[in-house]
Amino acid sequence: MDCVSIALEIDRPVSAQPGMFEIPPLSGEFDLDVRVFSKLWRDVHDRIGRLPEKPARTDAEAKLAHHYMVSARNARVSFLSAHAATLYRRATANLTKFVYIDEVISSVRSLVPGLVPSAQLLEADAGRAQAHKEGYEIDEGLLLNHIIADPAAGTHFCHGHLLPRPESIELLPRYVRSGRVDLGGATLERIGEMSVVTLQNTRFLNAEDDSTLDALEFAVDLALMDRASRACILRGARVAHRKYEGQRIFGSGINLTHLYEGKIPFRWYIKRECGFVNKMYRGLASTLTSPDEITGETLEKPWVAQVDGFAIGGACQLLLVCDYVVASDRAYMTLPARKEGIVPGFANGRLWRFVGDRIARQAIQSERRIECASDEGLRVCDEVVPAGQTEAAAIAAADRFLESGAVSAVANRRGLRIGQETLDQFRQYLAFYARAEADCHFSPQLIGNLERFWTSRNRAA
Repeated sequence: MDCVSIALEIDRPVSAQPGMFEIPPLSGEFDLDVRVFSKLWRDVHDRIGRLPEKPARTDAEAKLAHHYMVSARNARVSFLSAHAATLYRRATANLTKFVYIDEVISSVRSLVPGLVPSAQLLEADAGRAQAHKEGYEIDEGLLLNHIIADPAAGTHFCHGHLLPRPESIELLPRYVRSGRVDLGGATLERIGEMSVVTLQNTRFLNAEDDSTLDALEFAVDLALMDRASRACILRGARVAHRKYEGQRIFGSGINLTHLYEGKIPFRWYIKRECGFVNKMYRGLASTLTSPDEITGETLEKPWVAQVDGFAIGGACQLLLVCDYVVASDRAYMTLPARKEGIVPGFANGRLWRFVGDRIARQAIQSERRIECASDEGLRVCDEVVPAGQTEAAAIAAADRFLESGAVSAVANRRGLRIGQETLDQFRQYLAFYARAEADCHFSPQLIGNLERFWTSRNRAA
């Protein structure tokens, strides 16, 4: 069953399948509905808890567990359709405080027991391979889908995730003094009036995973807050892989090893898109001003991407939020998300603006490889240079932004966003993405695709 089938099944009447719970009627009164629905979710979890763990279940037990989960999710959709906005307002003191995604979910867990998985359930699932997880995190996707779909709550959520992280603010004096900081999964250094962010996960060809997520967001925060720099460069580190040893690689997308092993939590996708990727595109917000393109006062700078080797998956997505892309004449781009069984972030909403609808569909749905030096590649890349000259070309491109004036560069990138992707358009896509990615992340199709296309390739290597 693929992720689309799972999503459709949630909307089927509960009486259509055996073993399902009846969804209680909504009263419309928040506290009363919390008591009634929380009892249902507690009963469902108790019944699932009495079954063997997922890998040891018989077909009949697996079917029964699935029916229980679908019943509970039907009830969650019913509850959230009525109360998501109220719930988020309670979690944020009526929209007066900005709350990071982890705290949002933690607050909801306390306010409505059973609506999202408990810390104990998440901890138990965290140690399992992806194929053996129960998929409780899908419920977090349903929650975020309904919260972000509400215009007021969703805008507030997006605004909060454009604020600099507290850890970044704490690191800023250190970066200002030294001009360099190593964050583990990324480094940041000042070169002249430029801040250079380098993704480094060299064991995995600079793939993105839990080790790079916070590091990249802290690096982007610092690059934008640093008053001594006026432009930014994004690149990949030199890797130690036997095939590419000593070469820079821009990025190989999501870490498929960790994905298969169950080490990529669902929240990772949302944190990435409304965190460092959106900050590169929209800049940093403040608590006192709106981040909206028309009236907002985000702190932003032009970004230059330096593409060496390849930009696969999420790395390709990053090119779509940069102002200028310099690539090696040997480099290429791919978006193999369909083969992996996931949604490629915001590429569905952005890539077509660069290469047109048909090529975007071929790249996303049919794994079309795009050479950076090709006609299609030059619709994403601004400049293609011989291998070994990308670093100098990227610095020269950033210098041109500085020569022409960073103020006008910022004004123009904001103006382009008004016609391309406003914050509200981003919010609407994020609401869709939260639910779609949750379903896909736990789809049997994802496991099947990884086993066919990834583990077999690794065995052959």
